Amino acid sequence: MRHGLLTLAGEGHNGLKVGAMAAGLGVSRGSFYWHFADIDDFRTQLLAAWRKATTDQVIHDLDARAAGAGGLQRLLQRTMRPGRSLERAVRAWAAEDPQVAAALAEVDSRRLARVETLLTDAGVPADRAAPRAAFLYWAYLGQSVVMDPRHNAIPPEAIDDIATLFES
Repeated sequence: MRHGLLTLAGEGHNGLKVGAMAAGLGVSRGSFYWHFADIDDFRTQLLAAWRKATTDQVIHDLDARAAGAGGLQRLLQRTMRPGRSLERAVRAWAAEDPQVAAALAEVDSRRLARVETLLTDAGVPADRAAPRAAFLYWAYLGQSVVMDPRHNAIPPEAIDDIATLFES
């Protein structure tokens, strides 16, 4: 899965071919198929691994901390970083594959709900939390497509300030 995620991030979904994947791992095509029923099974498991690493684990780590103010700050410090080629690659893949689009829509929904919960836990009224969560998520997605390194990084102290602004 790790090799698949690195391939997806580096080459996009067109790089997820059995021959190339097997060669990259130094195994035969037969060995690759020992682990996966077919290429669709591999891609399904790869999407599950992506969801686990980029969403499930982040939410689990947030839930391991006490609720209240500060959760949004921790989330933004962890996620608002440059170099999210895997996020871009999955979104490009979703534009061409309905199964990937469905998985992505589920992840987007989960992420948005979690940001909204972080805001309400910090005391933001529910009617204000939803649009703030959407705005922050749009910023997260937009940051991943800015290619100029001078304009896609936010200093940690500025992220803290943004979190405080959105939690107030």
